Amino acid sequence: MLISSYNPQEMGDVLVVITGPDVADQTVNSKENVTQITAAKDGSLLGYNFFNASEVLPELKDERGQVFLSDEQVAKLNKVLTQAGFTDELTADHTPKFVVGYVEKIEDHPKSDHLKITQTRVEDGKTVQIVCGSPNVKEHIKVVAARPGAMMPSGKIIWPGELMGVKSEGMLCGFRELRLKNAPDKKGLWIIPDDWQETGEAVDFKRADTYFPAQN
Repeated sequence: MLISSYNPQEMGDVLVVITGPDVADQTVNSKENVTQITAAKDGSLLGYNFFNASEVLPELKDERGQVFLSDEQVAKLNKVLTQAGFTDELTADHTPKFVVGYVEKIEDHPKSDHLKITQTRVEDGKTVQIVCGSPNVKEHIKVVAARPGAMMPSGKIIWPGELMGVKSEGMLCGFRELRLKNAPDKKGLWIIPDDWQETGEAVDFKRADTYFPAQN
């Protein structure tokens, strides 16, 4: 998993690369223009901060927010890591994180009167459990499913977790979370028309911005 973000107005010329969920106890190791973050408990890699990042990747100057790194860009970052003396290299991740999901089944959450436990198909042959609190969630609809590793427009990262004791492998997304252009500012999932896209495909957000009228 590889999640990258570049926000020069808030962070300066720093590329933040995340490879694992945040933990309370961390070890920070800085060499040259790189800071490595690992879990103190087991030494697992959590990510890197690359300072003066635009000197390595000049194209970052046109980026704001999440950055999807190519194999070539990751290779350049790995060269920087090697030169600085780090051995944990990065691997490019091209798996789509926002996909068209299909809600196959719903059941009530045992500890909540508004949460539902969904079984949502996210690709052929793969159904995952996602807990959802949207008022319009129901069976047999297509929705936007944020898979683990997705970065929401707010900057929140989706990881596997639990909601009130029930495991959840992602998030079913509504209008407000996705910040779709012209979408209504109200609670509820974006229910995708059946003929819009196939289940498992990466969501076409550019098309989505031209689809929803402001009054819906």
